[in-house]
Amino acid sequence: MALEANVEAFMKDNTFAVLSAFRKNGAAQLSVVNTGPFRDGVAFTTTSGRAKLNNLRRDPRCSLMVSQSDWRDYVVLEGRATIMDADNTDADELREAFREVFRVASHSEHPNWPEYDQAMRDDNRAIVIVVPDHVYGTAV
Repeated sequence: MALEANVEAFMKDNTFAVLSAFRKNGAAQLSVVNTGPFRDGVAFTTTSGRAKLNNLRRDPRCSLMVSQSDWRDYVVLEGRATIMDADNTDADELREAFREVFRVASHSEHPNWPEYDQAMRDDNRAIVIVVPDHVYGTAV
């Protein structure tokens, strides 16, 4: 399900979000992430070994709530996480994807892309794309 134009516009203007994933015991695991619209969903990066990434690898079902800073309007995406990392993505494709996620989440260009690329490799980072099956909220 691709993002509708109004949802994508909201995601471009509001980049802070709360991710809900599932722990092994079924309990919710929440994380604050910085996001942006990417491909058919909304993406963020994270380092390997983080609870959110481990939980999403085990069970890709998740929700992502993106809100305005005053919490008045929000959008929730319920769906599945797709993970891009060095183990499943070509190095050039992954580098370009990291750069695009940076751009959409920060609304800026990095001042030193080679340095950024190296940091992504050194941190063994992954991109998580939340692809929605269901979208709801006050900003929809």
